[in-house]
Amino acid sequence: MEKISRDEEALPISPPLVVIRYKTVNKRFGWWSVVALIESWGRKQVCFYLWQKRGDAWRRKQKFAIHSQEDWQIIQESIGDMITELS
Repeated sequence: MEKISRDEEALPISPPLVVIRYKTVNKRFGWWSVVALIESWGRKQVCFYLWQKRGDAWRRKQKFAIHSQEDWQIIQESIGDMITELS
C-alpha cells in the first residue's frame, strides 16, 4: 500500500475559493493544519486552516486569514515579541 505524502491530498476547500498553493504544517492524530495561498473573488489571502477528521471527511475547525502585508507585519512583530518565551 502506497503512503500518501503530506501535501498530495486535495484540500477540503470549496468554491469560490481557489487554492493557489499550500504547505502542510502538521497532519497526524486526526488533525490537519495548513498554510494556504487562496484566491477569493479576485483577492488573494494567506490562510491558516485547521481541520479535524470526522469519519471519512475533514471538517474545518479554524480558519485565520491574512489579507495584506501590513497585517502580516503586525502579526509577525507580535509573535516575535512572545516566541522567545517558548522553551
